Order: sequence, then C-alpha cells, then structure tokens
Amino acid sequence: MIISFWATWCKPCVTELTNIAEVYEEWQAETGVKVIAVSIDDSRNQTKVAPFVNGKGWEYDVFLDPNSDLKRALNVNLVPHTFLIDKNKQIVWQHNSYAEGDEKHLFELVKQLAKGQTIVED
Repeated sequence: MIISFWATWCKPCVTELTNIAEVYEEWQAETGVKVIAVSIDDSRNQTKVAPFVNGKGWEYDVFLDPNSDLKRALNVNLVPHTFLIDKNKQIVWQHNSYAEGDEKHLFELVKQLAKGQTIVED
C-alpha cells in the first residue's frame, strides 16, 4: 500500500499523484498495490478536495485529515510525504518531496515487496 499525504495547493504533490495516476492501473495489474491519498487541506479548503480530485480523474481513494490527527501520528511535517506499507502493515519506506521520475523508484520498491523481498533503505 502507498499512502501519500498531499494538499491541493502543493504543486509537487499534485504532480506526483497525477504521474502515479497515469500508471496506476498498470501498477495494480502487476502488483496489486493500492494507493491512498490523504489530503491535509485545512477546513477552508476541504470542500475543494473532491472536485479537485474528480477533475484530475484520480482513481485511488482520497481521504481528508481534517484535524491533522493522522499527519501528526505519522510525523508528517512537509508534503508531499509518501509511505510504502508492507503486507504486515509496517512502514518499510518513506519519502519527502517529489522530483520528476520519483514514482519510477517507488514502483521498483513496490515490485520488490510484491515479490516478497525486503526493502533496504539506502
């Protein structure tokens, strides 16, 4: 499972999730991975999240974290912040920020997990 913390006002977040959306169907077919996007938009912007996501055509589950409870629990300070969770519900990798092409590295890690390999952080 991939959990991505993002916000509508965060351009790198939107770029990352859009790039993943373009290959998500293939990722799911190959590995069964599920992406969950958690919006950290504040209460003023929360009503914009659903129309924003629909406009982007993202096919993954999107949740709101209105009180920042999950954000705090996972020690997320900056977005985008992406977590990779294994079948035992353990965080095996996480990454702050986004550069074009980061999703390719993320998918390589997903494929390793799908094959039962252990992720080793460098």
